[in-house]
Amino acid sequence: MVCGWENEFSLKASFYELENGELAAIARPLQEHQSYPGRLHGGVAGALLDETIGRAIFIKDESVWGVTVELNLKYHKPIPLDEELRVRARITRDTRKIFEGTGEILLRNGDVAVSASGKYIKIPLSQIIETNEHGEGWMELRNGNDPAEIEI
Repeated sequence: MVCGWENEFSLKASFYELENGELAAIARPLQEHQSYPGRLHGGVAGALLDETIGRAIFIKDESVWGVTVELNLKYHKPIPLDEELRVRARITRDTRKIFEGTGEILLRNGDVAVSASGKYIKIPLSQIIETNEHGEGWMELRNGNDPAEIEI
């Protein structure tokens, strides 16, 4: 739904490690992600934040993945369907078994549209998937060397 490149209804999000240690995501919603006319469905916004916060642990440890235990969302402003979405997330607490993080979806003008906080259990990546059978790049992080491309 969020990062599947082979799913025609996916947001096809790209993820970038930023120099400040945060994770950024860029995605473009489709008409199929609509709630009210011209607006992104809140559940899709939540899924995008959940995926981005959960992936942020990958910056620190490429052998683990975050599986959601709890996710809290606050909707501040509607998200138009016709603009590219910019998301940022960071780890706020990291223990041996769990981590916590926060994130935001930002509008083009920089306003926060949705904010989230979540708690995730660490699962070894090898227990989640044995091969990359779900398409190349589904867990790839890109380096944020091009600030124009990922201006958050």
